[in-house]
Amino acid sequence: MYAIILGFITAFTLTFLMIPVIIRVARERRLYDKPNERSAHIEPTPSLGGIGIFAGAICGIVLWTPLEVFGVLQYIFAAFVMLFLIGVLDDIMPMSPMKKFIGQLLAAAVLAYKAGIRITDLHGVLGVTTIPEISSFVLSIVVIVGIINAVNLIDGINGLAGSIGLLACLLWGSWFFVIDEMAFAMVAFSLAGGIIAFLKYNFTPARIFMGDTGSLLIGLVCAVMTIHFIEMNHKDHIPAQYVFQSAPAIAFAMLIVPLFDTFRVFFVRIAQGRSPFHPDRNHIHHLLLDIGLNHLQATLALVSATIIFVIATYLLHNWGTLILILLQLSVATSATYLLYRRRLALEQKRNNTHQSQ
Repeated sequence: MYAIILGFITAFTLTFLMIPVIIRVARERRLYDKPNERSAHIEPTPSLGGIGIFAGAICGIVLWTPLEVFGVLQYIFAAFVMLFLIGVLDDIMPMSPMKKFIGQLLAAAVLAYKAGIRITDLHGVLGVTTIPEISSFVLSIVVIVGIINAVNLIDGINGLAGSIGLLACLLWGSWFFVIDEMAFAMVAFSLAGGIIAFLKYNFTPARIFMGDTGSLLIGLVCAVMTIHFIEMNHKDHIPAQYVFQSAPAIAFAMLIVPLFDTFRVFFVRIAQGRSPFHPDRNHIHHLLLDIGLNHLQATLALVSATIIFVIATYLLHNWGTLILILLQLSVATSATYLLYRRRLALEQKRNNTHQSQ
């Protein structure tokens, strides 16, 4: 417990002290995120906050993780560094999507092959339990890369990606702590400390963004915790009171906002004959902004929705994974449809008002 607290405090303190320095250097060097037609901000803003989060989290983990459990983290750290370098380069000199994707694949392969971060059991979804090794390896890479990109794509308004990542770190970190998975608890709480310090400077009016450096790191940690949470729920040594019968559904509920939003946006773009990677203003946070919410209100709405999904899934975890995931998708689809209707109604009202003038 003391190690976790010290890791959290170390990460928070270092990130909190580094962010103002990063802001000053970024302004002096004119390293800005310049607004465009899809941006939710109007002023050029530094986007290197992820450097502070990374430095704080890594120092908190390295300094305070007990030596007897530190060994499991070496390959996870290697993946962290790989994505950190990709994120920094992209924030300073934007990279092509293909180069970023290849880097994410390499990091995911390190996690799946060397760190053993794999999905080996589907908990009976569609009648599937144990997965063959090759299929497990491929599925794990797909899930890791998918979660990384989903978190990266929701980093479009102040505080959203950080708040979703913070919630995941606190809840999963607490679960890892009670089942005595100290290494993963240290990662979760150290990152949480760095995120909290960063959010102080990121909430409106934002003085800095986390950039790809931060969102890729948070996405990677969320992917690691998601898979490890699912895997640990079919281990015999876990106390029965901490085991969930529908672990994949609970994991999906935790990341319902980035995962569902990414699936939905990609589906709509493909259905319209466009590339799934073609940028637009149809993300869930754009819909909330368009119906009149500000950044803070939109972030609070989506974080609150996540909490509701997690609590409801936990209370209904005896229903089974497949039923719960279908229920989650139905609710999320209905809520998004209502947002679309509301945005269309407001646009029509504004057009009518403009025409009458």
